[in-house]
Amino acid sequence: MKLEELKTPCYVIDEGRLTDNLKILSGVKERTGCSILLAQKAFSCFAEYPLIGKYIDGTTASGLYEARLGKEEMGLSNHVFAPAYKEADFEELTKICDHIVFNSFSQLKKYKDCLKGVKAGIRINPQCSTQDGHAIYDPCAPGSRLGVTRDQFEEEYLPYISGLHFHTLCEQNADALKTTLDAVEDQFGEYFNRLSWINMGGGHHITRADYDLELLESCIRRIQDRYGLHVYLEPGEAVALNAGYLVTEVLDVVDNGIKTLILDASAACHMPDVLEMPYRPPLKDSGEPGEKGYTYRLSSCTCLAGDVIGDYSFDHEILPGDKLYFMDMAIYSMVKNNTFNGIPLPSIAVMDENGECRIIKEFGYEDFKNRLS
Repeated sequence: MKLEELKTPCYVIDEGRLTDNLKILSGVKERTGCSILLAQKAFSCFAEYPLIGKYIDGTTASGLYEARLGKEEMGLSNHVFAPAYKEADFEELTKICDHIVFNSFSQLKKYKDCLKGVKAGIRINPQCSTQDGHAIYDPCAPGSRLGVTRDQFEEEYLPYISGLHFHTLCEQNADALKTTLDAVEDQFGEYFNRLSWINMGGGHHITRADYDLELLESCIRRIQDRYGLHVYLEPGEAVALNAGYLVTEVLDVVDNGIKTLILDASAACHMPDVLEMPYRPPLKDSGEPGEKGYTYRLSSCTCLAGDVIGDYSFDHEILPGDKLYFMDMAIYSMVKNNTFNGIPLPSIAVMDENGECRIIKEFGYEDFKNRLS
């Protein structure tokens, strides 16, 4: 079936664009020799793992369940980082992961004798913020719980680790990486010759049209050539950037001073980052408020008064029954959605390079009910 024939709401993964992203990432790998991992926290639709695994080296996880998914469904290099690990989970993690990164030396001390040959690392915090206005996503913000600062680094435990990990970026270009890498090298570079790898984390928007690939690759080569370290990158968004849609139907039009479209998709339920960041998701064939002839506020059928997606304009009047297509909906949507108000979860479809769609997952009442008992 075609995109416009899908029942709504429905997420649609665009395999053509996903493949384009993967080819860019594969090119970075080939030109530098680094390893690239999928950060599953952004995209964990494992139906696409066989495709993704053809181009990159494996997965990285934020806990046991993601680590298990990466092992079961991609089966390549499998890394995990968590701010702390539960004792009940750790033995299984050592069986399914080849890298385990610790957030503190206290966690390393607790588990160092249980690693069973797994490569261990420490997450570091270079206290170098490159973000502006998004403190919720800034691991280098004052008081951050993420990573060991230079003054907390316990050099005597270096024999128990083989690498360092830093993750400080969010949707940024390579200039932010260079700034961060300068700070990392300045503060922690004295330890590099005693290690074998460094993980530069995620937040690199590598597949964005304006991304500076040349600068990224020079940063990778600089660390490899100067210290002989193997470099890992773990992008999440960059893997599936602009490779998905959320298809929704207009249920009603309400005018209480603002013309508002009531949709069967919800910011609160189906794209929570709209309220958390906040941000205004791109919408096919729309413009800024007032840019086109018909301006509407887009909202949902939940009872949350603030469940508002944003204001958009169109070339023509929008009526009940019309379908709208939110873009860049493969990332942080399916992994964060919920069933608040009993709102159904969107189905998940895949669109091939010829525009043909197939449903890979549908949800119903039982998916709502069984979460609660």
